[in-house]
Amino acid sequence: MKIILIGHSIIDHYEGIDEKKSSPGGIFYSTIGINSIRKSADQIYLLTGWNRNSFSLFENLYSKVDLDRTNELINMPEVYLKVSGESEREEVYKNVAENLSVDNVSDWNIYDGVLINMITGSDILLQQLKYIRKRFKGKIYIDIHTLSRGIDNKMKREFRPIPNIEEWLACIDILQCNENELKTIVQYQNEVNSAYRILSSGPNILIVTKGDSGARVYYRSDGEVKNLIVDAIKVNQVNKIGCGDIFGAVFFYTYISTNDILVSLNAANKAGAIAASRNNLITIPELKLND
Repeated sequence: MKIILIGHSIIDHYEGIDEKKSSPGGIFYSTIGINSIRKSADQIYLLTGWNRNSFSLFENLYSKVDLDRTNELINMPEVYLKVSGESEREEVYKNVAENLSVDNVSDWNIYDGVLINMITGSDILLQQLKYIRKRFKGKIYIDIHTLSRGIDNKMKREFRPIPNIEEWLACIDILQCNENELKTIVQYQNEVNSAYRILSSGPNILIVTKGDSGARVYYRSDGEVKNLIVDAIKVNQVNKIGCGDIFGAVFFYTYISTNDILVSLNAANKAGAIAASRNNLITIPELKLND
């Protein structure tokens, strides 16, 4: 199987209640997720940005995937993350990178799946997504992530309605968001109504992650909208960064391998729980589809 991951690599500066640390982030976490469940014969391609001065942070993991489609950047994007209690984390950016170039992919249909994680929100532009959609017949998975946040003159990211969202949705097969990000896609108070609206606009599957409350998947089947709910696996949670990225990568890989939403949801839920229980998230244990 061949999968391409698209999104910015960034340097995370994390400030929690009891600690501060800097670490590789962004599409790095999606790569961790894919690498934990891939088979040895799979080919994983990464379309991201990199910088010579900071590549050593990413090198150990990125040496395991194909980097021929990466873009060299003058400055790596950096984000200062402040996490406190149960509230949504605060994000302040430095060096917001330009959008990635997708022109160095000659044939999109060699891939079995395209996963796009909108790490900075400027990873790709709408016209680039349309370009990919026009040339790719397989499934496109998008984690809406920071596309849901605008940016002010102090580089702080705040939630706002996503511009041209209907055009984004028309190009997507599987959409992932959390509960706050969902409100930037459609402004309904009721989650079920929001799901119906989204699933009538392009995607066949909507995943809403809910942190400690698990996740819910809405999907179209036989002309109806159905849903599945999974409770979060109880772990000693020491980490809140990258868990959703790993969840999404494992869900996507499992789904295009099995075409089974429930199996994919359970695999992703397990991966997310492992990520939440790890303080130094450089890798997670190898996962199996039949675990």
